[in-house]
Amino acid sequence: MRTEGTVEAFRRAEKLVAQRRPLEALRTLGPVLDEAPDKPSVQLLAGRAYLFSAQFQRAELAFLRVIELDPSDHYARLVLGRTLQRQGRLDEAHTQVRLAATMYPDPAYQEVLGEIRAHIARLNDSG
Repeated sequence: MRTEGTVEAFRRAEKLVAQRRPLEALRTLGPVLDEAPDKPSVQLLAGRAYLFSAQFQRAELAFLRVIELDPSDHYARLVLGRTLQRQGRLDEAHTQVRLAATMYPDPAYQEVLGEIRAHIARLNDSG
């Protein structure tokens, strides 16, 4: 991010996402996305805002872009998995969250993985 105004806009957008005001965050983040579309932190923040505003396809694309730019980003894989889960794409979600949990063995990641596995098991039992 090149200008002070861009950094300031990014920080404002971060605060808005933290406050669960994703649409305002996306409006604030627009110029930042225009200026730094290949910056993983910008795509990750946009993806989170899209996810929180139920724009799942846009969130998916943003998280995939982060992973393309930085394949080792475990958090991007986790939230991509959550995004896929919200779309009912459980097998794909499981794959991404399993990778994230392998890369970063955090109990919270394991909890998400268990949740997805339980959901898949319920569907298999009822089907």
